[in-house]
Amino acid sequence: VQLQASGGGLVQAGGSLRLSCAASGRTFSRYVMGWFRQAPGKEREFVAVIRSISTYYADSVKDRFTISRDNAKSTVYLEMNSLKPEDTAVYYCAASLSGLDYRVTGYDYWGQGTQVTVSS
Repeated sequence: VQLQASGGGLVQAGGSLRLSCAASGRTFSRYVMGWFRQAPGKEREFVAVIRSISTYYADSVKDRFTISRDNAKSTVYLEMNSLKPEDTAVYYCAASLSGLDYRVTGYDYWGQGTQVTVSS
């Protein structure tokens, strides 16, 4: 599967953004889809994951971010609200045929990343 992330940009603290990740192929519904992020000088970290209707979030984004998917459009979304400067990072979507996973190594396919910058 090929993944294409979009929707990043520059936003002020407290603002919102919605990221999208479009997938190729006709088996999208079978994939567990995750969002990760990587800030400069830091390791890539888990943000959120969705399988069917089950979701799981990193503590740092819980209650602010919402992951969802539209299998008819082969797209996964990340709605980000109440953004903070520490949310600044390149955001990546990823796909896996395994179960819900928060580890980078748990995913086989990655998108190219989209930059999110939150100004204070």
